[in-house]
Amino acid sequence: MSEEIELKQVGAVLTVALNRPAVHNALTPEMIQQLTAVFHDLNTRDDVRVVVLTGNGRTFCAGADLSHMLAAGRFTFEDNVHDAEAIFDLMLMIEQCQKPVVGRVNGTAVGGGIGLVSCCDMVVAVERAKFSFSEVHLGLVPAVISPFVLAKTGATHGRELFLTGERFSAERAREAGLVQYVVAEEELDAKVDELVALLLAGAPGAQAAVKQLVRIVAGRPKEEVREYTANLIAQRRNSDEGLEGMSAFLQKRKPVWQES
Repeated sequence: MSEEIELKQVGAVLTVALNRPAVHNALTPEMIQQLTAVFHDLNTRDDVRVVVLTGNGRTFCAGADLSHMLAAGRFTFEDNVHDAEAIFDLMLMIEQCQKPVVGRVNGTAVGGGIGLVSCCDMVVAVERAKFSFSEVHLGLVPAVISPFVLAKTGATHGRELFLTGERFSAERAREAGLVQYVVAEEELDAKVDELVALLLAGAPGAQAAVKQLVRIVAGRPKEEVREYTANLIAQRRNSDEGLEGMSAFLQKRKPVWQES
């Protein structure tokens, strides 16, 4: 793996860290490709239960590398579309990763960096972190990250933050739905570890099903998902995990996925 991305695995927990601290972890096309490959492969890895996404240094991610963005202004339209689709595909791969993804926001997140934040299942940010959809200040728009961001913030927060490009606090990010927890810097790892421990207590197959459930059900009329939800719970009741989990509860023992 490139030095621009650092992978560390402890037990069933994989930490994926952006590793360009000297340039605030700005995303290059190579980083985007490598991150996409990492999250793609995670869906077939039984040795990983939980993923922590973070940045090395004091910045989470400053968004796309501006030197590349400036050069892209001289690309063909088709090349620019391909470049943008690669960013979209990364966001989609993270959001649809079958493993729970915890965002460990160790510092400022800008533009595409907030896109990464919005794709995590739960996010812990340090109090000093700042956020900004700065694209309008550059004559750009947060286009490909918008579906993922707006799924968290809704149109009300998104419209204002996209239009102003203002820098906003971690607390404002929490209010907008981008972040669940805001903590002091010295408490960051403890809070992340707390969430990881909660996630490791759950059944991995059930958690993958939950992630798909949320994507399918959220925002759709209740009548439309009646059949899907009934089929899903019926499948889970008859699954090996479901039978093991219910048996373990009745027998007052830990299920097998909590024993390792």
